[in-house]
Amino acid sequence: MEKIAKHIESWLQEYCIKSGLNGFVVGVSGGIDSAVTSTLCAKTGLKVIALNMPIYQSESQIDLSVSHIRWLESKFSNVKGVMVDLTPAFQKIEASLPNEIQDGLTMANSRSRLRMIALYAFASHHKLLVAGTGNKVEDFGVGFYTKYGDGGVDISPIADLFKTEVFALGKYLGVSQDIINAQPTDGLWEDNRTDESQIGATYPELEWAMRYDRCANKDYDDLSAREKEVLSIYRKFNIMNRHKMVTIPVCKIPENLTANC
Repeated sequence: MEKIAKHIESWLQEYCIKSGLNGFVVGVSGGIDSAVTSTLCAKTGLKVIALNMPIYQSESQIDLSVSHIRWLESKFSNVKGVMVDLTPAFQKIEASLPNEIQDGLTMANSRSRLRMIALYAFASHHKLLVAGTGNKVEDFGVGFYTKYGDGGVDISPIADLFKTEVFALGKYLGVSQDIINAQPTDGLWEDNRTDESQIGATYPELEWAMRYDRCANKDYDDLSAREKEVLSIYRKFNIMNRHKMVTIPVCKIPENLTANC
């Protein structure tokens, strides 16, 4: 993990300096992905704002986020933690939108998009890059993120790492055991549902399915019933969320319908 950590740290530093910006802003949720991302950003020595943005958040999630930010501030003089309670702003959105469109998923995604606005407000003012916290399975496997929410970022430091690799990197970096032990959750639902309960499979299972689809080394008929079920779950999410993982479609106009150069 040491070589991976140093590689990402160097990549972050080089990219930021070439961009002519001052550092990074990271949304810290209390989960392993944001904990690892914020720590790697901090290790660059560049300015880091660790932003805690609760919206109807459970106390346990807030406590983990606050604890991690305090740990970062104690270890790295370049890190500043900021708490922005977005609940009042979200309540304004709830009051403004028609009740008939406020289903659970719509409003969960709206929470994520409100956090993206806050991240870019800090990034714009302080001339920082918004560092994404998505991992490989979420970003390129099942598309388990909000389009123009937590998917709206400038750079993705850990998006080529599987979730299990992110956990291993977190242990190497000294991330709190409480965060490592916490059940992964997107924190967008008031019942604090876990990622696994929403997807129907664990991250190790999804990693297996992602690898299977890329380089199957076992005949489908030889798979166990659970393996076939996981593969079906993975493929369903991959197809359903493909629109998040590809370039925005552009309607190309034939040359004979446009003015020539």
